[in-house]
Amino acid sequence: MGCLGNLLWFIFGGFWLGLSWLLAGILWCITIIGIPIGMQCFKFASLAFFPFGKEVQYGGGVGSFLLNILWIVVSGLPLAIEAAGLGCLLCVTIIGIPFGLQCFKIAKLALMPFGSSVE
Repeated sequence: MGCLGNLLWFIFGGFWLGLSWLLAGILWCITIIGIPIGMQCFKFASLAFFPFGKEVQYGGGVGSFLLNILWIVVSGLPLAIEAAGLGCLLCVTIIGIPFGLQCFKIAKLALMPFGSSVE
């Protein structure tokens, strides 16, 4: 399901989620201090474009926690709301449930991106 799922995902919603992550990354990279945060956004934009076959591992320490708090306040909440809303819409139909679950995975990542890795 990986290749076909990613293709359908990109056409029916993944493009917009990935574009949101890219925009957030560009906005963070405008400032010198925000470049590490922007680079993290670019890394997760690839997950938002093609999520099937990839897993997110969560971890991190105090530094990741503090960055996650800053992230939620500035950028994380809108990205999480967008992904969760799209996930709810997709889960209305039986065919859309796998795609909705990918949206929920991205919504969780939008709330805690630092200390996370994509495998």
